[in-house]
Amino acid sequence: MIYKIVKYGNAVLETPAQPVTEFNEELKKLVADMFESMYAMHGVGLAAPQIGIPRSLAVIDITSGEDPNAKVVLCNPTILKTEGKQTLEEGCLSLPTFRAQVRRPRSVTVRAQDIKGRWFEKTAEDLLARAFLHETDHLSGRLFIAHLSALRRDLIKRKVRKLMKEGEW
Repeated sequence: MIYKIVKYGNAVLETPAQPVTEFNEELKKLVADMFESMYAMHGVGLAAPQIGIPRSLAVIDITSGEDPNAKVVLCNPTILKTEGKQTLEEGCLSLPTFRAQVRRPRSVTVRAQDIKGRWFEKTAEDLLARAFLHETDHLSGRLFIAHLSALRRDLIKRKVRKLMKEGEW
C-alpha cells in the first residue's frame, strides 16, 4: 500500500514520535508499505510521521531499491556519535520542490532496533549518514529547514503559506 506523504504544516511533523513497542506482523507490513511509498516518491528515506503515523520508525535505502541489501530499518533510533562535516543539497518528501544546502556531520553512529526488536549499532558516512540524521530529525519533530539560517527558513515558510492560501499545498 502506498501512503500519502504528509506535507509541512501538519502537526505530526513537528511532534516527537512515540516509541515502537510492538515488533509483530503489523510492523512488518507497515515497514514494507513505507519502503513502497518511499520508492514511489523517489526518496531515499521515510519516517513514519511523514505518513501521519507518530511512531519512532524510519526506513532508508540510498540505492533507491537497486540493492536489496542496502535497506535499513530504524526503530527507536538514537544518534550515538558524529564526526566531521559535509555540506550538500538536501530535500524532503514533506517539503516537495524545496531544496537547500545543509551542513551535517560526515560520519554518524546510530543505535536502533531492527524489525524484530533486536538492538544494533551502525556507522555510516556521507549520504547514508545524512539520511540517518535527516530521518532521526523527523522522529524528533524537526525538518531539514531547522538547519538553515533563519532568513532562508522563513523564506521557505512564507512560500509554503502562500501555496496553502492558493490551495496548492
